[in-house]
Amino acid sequence: MYSPRRVLGLFAAATLTTLLAGCGSGDDWSQPHPEPTALGVLKAGFSDPTTTPAPESTITPAPGSWDEVHPPKGYRVVLLTAGSDAPTQTLTAAVTGWADDEDVDLRTIAAGTGDALVPSITKAIAMHPDLIISAGNDLIDPLTVVSASRLDQQFLTIGAEVAEPTGNVTAVDWTGGSFRGEGLEASSPYDPATFTSERSAAAVRAGAAAVLNRLTGIVVWLS
Repeated sequence: MYSPRRVLGLFAAATLTTLLAGCGSGDDWSQPHPEPTALGVLKAGFSDPTTTPAPESTITPAPGSWDEVHPPKGYRVVLLTAGSDAPTQTLTAAVTGWADDEDVDLRTIAAGTGDALVPSITKAIAMHPDLIISAGNDLIDPLTVVSASRLDQQFLTIGAEVAEPTGNVTAVDWTGGSFRGEGLEASSPYDPATFTSERSAAAVRAGAAAVLNRLTGIVVWLS
């Protein structure tokens, strides 16, 4: 398990390495880029239209209420993956399929394990994406500290959530998929069988719709 001090140390070292390497090349999306705006609107039942969900709160949108929301062409997304388990592979396929369907500019980073996780998150941030999507429970503990230090970067976790999300971390969970970090009780027992292709695809679309509509820092719970 990562201690906050250890994660902060790794984060600082990885950031220094990135700066020394030089991150200004065109390959890292460093050129000017308009703030992304959602195409289409949320249907009734996604959330209460009269109020903005409070930070760390949970909403349970009606199935399909996100179907008409799409990212703008060229939406910049980094997919961070950790692990070769079936749920992570299913989530990865769902994100890739969504990106292909929506003409998203997707780049994928295999985050590795152990001490490689924090530098991988830092690398993703240095690429200046519109959104970083996390797939794999091993990423949650490092994300807990790193994401709080970079409030200008939007994160989306699928099938897992950080324990105390800041306003830039949105999660999509469901019964069987709500990991919160090592040693922390989840909202429901972990069940890999619940990571179906259909649910994973819905989770990606629902989460992206929430972020694009600036409903962030919350948990989107799929029924």
